[in-house]
Amino acid sequence: MKQNVKITDVKTVNELNFYWYEQDYLQLLEVFDFSNASELKDSERLEYLLMAIADVDPPEAAQLVLEYKLSDQLNEGQIQNLSHQMLEDKVAEEYPDPALHFDLFNINQLLYKAYNGTFLNTEASILTVGYSAPLPSELTSEFLMKTLAGGLKENSLIMRLFEDQLNGNEPFGDAYKVIWHFKKVDDSTIEIITSRYWLEESDFAQLEYETEVIEHDERN
Repeated sequence: MKQNVKITDVKTVNELNFYWYEQDYLQLLEVFDFSNASELKDSERLEYLLMAIADVDPPEAAQLVLEYKLSDQLNEGQIQNLSHQMLEDKVAEEYPDPALHFDLFNINQLLYKAYNGTFLNTEASILTVGYSAPLPSELTSEFLMKTLAGGLKENSLIMRLFEDQLNGNEPFGDAYKVIWHFKKVDDSTIEIITSRYWLEESDFAQLEYETEVIEHDERN
C-alpha cells in the first residue's frame, strides 16, 4: 500500500494534558495524606498536590506515585529501585521495557514539576501527519510507524532498531511501545505522540515523501 505523507508539524513538549485526571489528583492527595482533599475545587487540586508532593523526600514521593500508577505491573522491589533511579536517569527513555515509557514519562514530569527540577526533564514529540491516500478503516501503531519510516534517516534510532519490522520481514508487535497515542484530526490527518527519544524533527531526512507500507506475511 503506497502513501503520500506530509509531516506538517513536529512539536516538543514536556507535559501531556490528557494523562492525569481530576480523580487522579484527588486520590493522590489522599495518598500524600492531604486532609479534606475532597473539599478542594477541581481547579485547585493539582496546585495542592504539587505542594503535598514537594513536602516529601523525592525518593519517597516517587515511590508513592509509582505505586499508585504501576503497582499492577511492577513489584515492590522494582518500584523501590525505580524511585531512586529516577533521580539520576531518564527512566522514561532508559527503562528496559518500553511498554512503560509512556507511564514513566508522565509520572516523571509530575514529579519534575513538583520539585522544580530535582528530577530530570524528559520530552515528548507531537507530530501532525497528513496522508493523501485513503487511510485504513482501522488504524494501528504498526501502520503509522511504517508510514513515518519512509521519511526517516537511515541512522535514526527507529531505523536502526526496527529495520526488519518496518520492512515487513518480521512482525512489529512493539510498535505500540513507540507510538504512545494517536488520534484522527480529520479524514486525512493524524496526530501522533511519542517520546522525543524515539522521534524528533531532526530524525527525518524529508518531511514530504511517498512510501510503501509492507505488511508482514506470516507464511514467509
